Amino acid sequence: MSKSTVSLLNDLTEVLKDGQEGFRAASEAIEDPALKTMLSDASLQRSRFSGELQQLVRDLGEEPEKTSSVSSALHRGWINLRASLQGGDAHAIFAECERGEDSAVANYKEALEAELPANVRSVIERQYTTVKATHDKVRDLRDSLKAA
Repeated sequence: MSKSTVSLLNDLTEVLKDGQEGFRAASEAIEDPALKTMLSDASLQRSRFSGELQQLVRDLGEEPEKTSSVSSALHRGWINLRASLQGGDAHAIFAECERGEDSAVANYKEALEAELPANVRSVIERQYTTVKATHDKVRDLRDSLKAA
């Protein structure tokens, strides 16, 4: 059971690191100070969350994975962000952020279907609530930017 829990935590950590990098890149491309701050905060949040999951892996007696595979990064949704950044279009940037967040939400939902130790489940549930709220905020901003 511990090995599958470790694998699940490593997978979620990878998703969080992708989100951290995606939000960081998006924050650098956005000119609006409020949107820049929101994206930067989301990047920092993902960094904190990945640190929490890595600590859980250590608590289970394992070392967290240090590398991420290109193939797994490709299917998580952040890959098109770079193209959106080049145009600097806020709506397009938020659309790509939401696509990445769709994947993060799905990964958390899948993780919560697994049999997990209570301490691990509580951390993942708490993080899921925040990840879902961030997803919804990004989606709403994307929609408002399209209307603008």
